[in-house]
Amino acid sequence: MEQGSQEGKGSRYATSCSIVTSMISIIFGYDTGVMSGALIFIKEELGISDTQQEILAGILNICALVGSLVAGRTADYIGRRYTIVAAALLFLAGSVLMGYGPNYAVLMVGRSVAGVGVGFALLIAPVYSAEISSSKSRGFLSSLPELCIGIGILLGYVVNYLLGKLTLKLGWRLMLGIAAVPSLALALGILAMPESPRWLVMQGRLEKAKSVLLQVSDTEEEAEVRFKDIKSAAGIDENSTEEMVTVSQKSSGEGVWKELIVRPSYAVRWMLIAAVGIHFFEHATGIEAVMLYSGRIFKKAGVTSKDKILLTTIGIGITKVCCLIIATFFLDRVGRRRLLLLSTGGMICSLAVLGFSLTMVDKSHEKLLWALSLSIVATYAYVAFFNMGLGPVTWVYSSEIFPLKLRAQGASIGVAVNRLTNAAISTSFISIYKAITIGGAFFMFAGISVLAWLFFYFCLPETKGKSLEEMEMLFSKKSTRNSVTTETNSRQNI
Repeated sequence: MEQGSQEGKGSRYATSCSIVTSMISIIFGYDTGVMSGALIFIKEELGISDTQQEILAGILNICALVGSLVAGRTADYIGRRYTIVAAALLFLAGSVLMGYGPNYAVLMVGRSVAGVGVGFALLIAPVYSAEISSSKSRGFLSSLPELCIGIGILLGYVVNYLLGKLTLKLGWRLMLGIAAVPSLALALGILAMPESPRWLVMQGRLEKAKSVLLQVSDTEEEAEVRFKDIKSAAGIDENSTEEMVTVSQKSSGEGVWKELIVRPSYAVRWMLIAAVGIHFFEHATGIEAVMLYSGRIFKKAGVTSKDKILLTTIGIGITKVCCLIIATFFLDRVGRRRLLLLSTGGMICSLAVLGFSLTMVDKSHEKLLWALSLSIVATYAYVAFFNMGLGPVTWVYSSEIFPLKLRAQGASIGVAVNRLTNAAISTSFISIYKAITIGGAFFMFAGISVLAWLFFYFCLPETKGKSLEEMEMLFSKKSTRNSVTTETNSRQNI
C-alpha cells in the first residue's frame, strides 16, 4: 500500500513545476490578447495611423527574435530557472512603461522591452518542461506553455471588454499595465523551483542533478535510469561522481553554434530543418492575423458594434483554450505527427471557407447575414483546428528533438524564426489585405497551409514515447519518412 501511495508523486511534482513555469506564458498571452482591443482605443486617443499600428503590433515579435537568440545562450550560462526570472522581470518593466504610455514613443519602448521578455519566455518554458518531465508525460507538460498562452489571450479579451467601458485615457493604460503584478509574483515564486536536472549534469553538478531527478521521478529506479541516460548523452561516464567530472566536460554553451550551423551532423541538420520549418509554418499559416486583427476581420464581415466585436473575440479565446486543453491530453496518446496532419488539414478547409465568405461580403453591396455567420464559424473552426495540433505541437516538438548540449540554443533558432514570421504577418497583414482583399489574404494562408501539410508529412518523424536521449538516433535515419516506416515494420515483426 505504501508503494502504491507513492506512485505518481514525482510526476505530480514535475507537473507542478511545469505549471508554475508556464505562468510566464500566461503573461505573454495576455499581452497579445489585450493589445488586440487596446489598439482600438490607442488609435482613438493618440491618433496613430494604420502603419504605426502595424509597427506597434509587430515590434514585440521583432524584439522577441533578439530575445530568443540571447535566451538560448543565457539559459546555458545561468540555468533554466534564472532565465525564467529574467523573462518575468522584462515583462514587468515593459508592462510598467506601456501602462504609463503618455505617447507613442514610450509605448514603443515598453512594447520592445516586453518583446525581449517574450523571446526569453517562449524559449525557456517548453525547454524547462521537457527537461524536467519523463518521456511518458513530456508531451502533456511541454504543451502547458501553449495552453497558458491561450488562457492569457482569453484573459486579455475579457479585460478588454471590462476595461473598455472606462474613460478613454485610463482604460487602455490599465489594460496594458496590470500585467506588471503577476510578473513580479512569478519572478519571486520561480526561485522555489528546482533547476533542470539536464542543465545541472551539463555543469557537472551530478549529485544535485540526481537529487532533482529523485524529486521528479515516480521511483528511485526511474530516477536512476534517467540519470544514466542523461550522463551518457552529456558524454559523462556512467560511473562518474561530481568530483570526477572535469571542467572540460562542463558546458556553458560554447561551440554550440558551430555544431548547429557550421558543421552539423546529418541528424542535427534534420533536427534544425524540422524545428525551423514547424516554427515558420505555425505563423505563416495566418494565426497571428486572426488573433491580433480579429476585430478588423469581424468588422469586415459585418459586425459593427465595438461591444459585439469584443464579445466575438472573447469567443475566439474560449475556443482556443478549450481546444488546447483537449490537445494536451492527446499529445502523448495520439502522437505529435498525427495531430499535426489532422490539424493542418482542418486549417486548410477553414481558411478556404473564410476566404470565400469574406470575398462574398466584400463584393456585395448589401449585408449578407449568411456570409457573416459563415465568416464567424470559419474563424472559430480555424482557431480550433490550429490549437488542437499545430499550436501546441510546435513548442513540444522543437523543445524535445535536439541533443542535450544543443537543446537551448537549437530551440532558440526555432523561436527566432517563429518571432520573425510572426512579426512579418503582424506588421504586414493590413497592407496585404488592402492589396489583395481580405478574402484573398486568407486564400493565401490556405495555400501556405497546404505547403505546411506536405512539409510535416515528409520531414517530421513521430517522437511520441521517445526519451530525449533517443532523438538523435531517430533523426539519423536516411529520411524521416523511412524512419516512420522502419519503426512500423519493426513493431509488426515483433
